Amino acid sequence: MKKTLTWIGTVIGTAAVLALIFGALERKNEPRTIATTGQCLTTAPRDKTAITLRVTTLDKSAATSMKMATAKVAEITEFLKTQDVQMQTTQFNSYEKTEWNRDEQKSVTLGIETTIAVEVSANNIETIEKVLTQFAGQTNVFSEDLRMYTSPEALKPIVEDCMARAVENARTRAEALAAGDGKRAGKLLAVSYGTQTGEVARPTSGNLMRAAKLEVATAMDAAGTIVSRDTDVSVNVSAVFEIR
Repeated sequence: MKKTLTWIGTVIGTAAVLALIFGALERKNEPRTIATTGQCLTTAPRDKTAITLRVTTLDKSAATSMKMATAKVAEITEFLKTQDVQMQTTQFNSYEKTEWNRDEQKSVTLGIETTIAVEVSANNIETIEKVLTQFAGQTNVFSEDLRMYTSPEALKPIVEDCMARAVENARTRAEALAAGDGKRAGKLLAVSYGTQTGEVARPTSGNLMRAAKLEVATAMDAAGTIVSRDTDVSVNVSAVFEIR
């Protein structure tokens, strides 16, 4: 019995020693690392202009209200097909419209209101001005949300390039920190990104009656040409580098 206990103790002791040895070797193989942050600030041109055309009709009959709205949208769509624009329907609803009658002290039904909104975008402001002028002053047609923005297609390569520059910025910082210990930053082990872009330009456009005199940009040059401020792009990264 005593020999058995001694043998078990020896096995356990040997296992503990081996565990310590392998643990030390494993820790020795783990690379020393340094974590830093990097940043890139740049701009992207606003290459798109967009407007939302909203058709709103009201009638006692739901069928008539919807028929009036769809007919007007069909007219708008036919014209847009002749222009170099992209369009999509962003709203379509029909509901009972009511208002509070103060004299009778009760809610009064006005009819069925149908709303259909179509977003129209183009590569230049002149095309959007032409669209607005075409429907200026027409009954039941309203314009809203005039804006200039950077398209995803134009933004993608700019953001990707800015990400690469942010990583290089993080590496420069890591090199400076490692140099204090007589080391240098090695390969990139991990990285996480965060991006921010500026808001789209939303100038005040008034209504369709003012389509010929749209205020479509944040500034104008001496010749009266429309000038749009570029979209601000910010990329922040957190990176981990190996220390050599």
